[in-house]
Amino acid sequence: MNTLPLTCGIGLRAPHYREVLSTRPATGWLEVHSENFFEGGQPVAMLQRLAEIYPLSLHGVGLGLGSAERPDPQHLAAWRRLVEEVRPAAVSEHLAFNHVGGRYANDLLPLPYTRHMLDLVSANVREAQDAIGRPLMLENLSSYLAFPDSEMDEATFLAELVQRTGCGLLLDVNNLYVNQQNLGTDVEAALATLPADAIGEIHLAGFTERNGLLVDTHSRPVHAPVWALYRKVLARIGPRPTLIEWDLDIPPLDTLLAEADKANRLLDEVRDHG
Repeated sequence: MNTLPLTCGIGLRAPHYREVLSTRPATGWLEVHSENFFEGGQPVAMLQRLAEIYPLSLHGVGLGLGSAERPDPQHLAAWRRLVEEVRPAAVSEHLAFNHVGGRYANDLLPLPYTRHMLDLVSANVREAQDAIGRPLMLENLSSYLAFPDSEMDEATFLAELVQRTGCGLLLDVNNLYVNQQNLGTDVEAALATLPADAIGEIHLAGFTERNGLLVDTHSRPVHAPVWALYRKVLARIGPRPTLIEWDLDIPPLDTLLAEADKANRLLDEVRDHG
């Protein structure tokens, strides 16, 4: 069950571990990448200390639920241990492909949105949820190509996964905007297709332009058109727990907190006019 508060949190990365523990900044919640804590020991002890102060979200980046092969049992076992040790408020992963034949790509790769893949991914999601003993939220992907044999769009694929597996959704607004600019994704149609009640979290991040493409680098402040799209999403579905992601060129903690304050002001506006 997702018990994140209806406020904005920040993605906690290694450069800020000590500062957050020592200063306890006023942020709604924290999200960490699950795989960074699979080895246990002091990192997990730190998370347990943080869990006494903040609601925590565990965000997976390596399971590859969009792969045609089943999830790695060792990965699932490590994830379950971490969930049991930390008792997070939410758990999420990406709708992405990353492995085949025992070989792994250190990336979040797109997949063809076909009925056959829907069957395979549904089985993967059910297996993962059974393994960790709770529902997952799945995140929409930033993509730079589209498969010509896809039989549906990503939003329809995600909506079908929700129906088949009972999973939730993590709506990455930056990814929506990036795909709109790169691939011509119809954002209005996507928002109309995604089941609003299943959306339990929103991500915001910055992109970088490279050779005419927008790349989801998580290395910049949130851009103005993404803020505008976030405002539109909130007006449509209502307030949701929101996260500021920043994974490269990580700035001072105060910069992250200032971005979260912007999101909180928009969340307050929606509540005030709700």
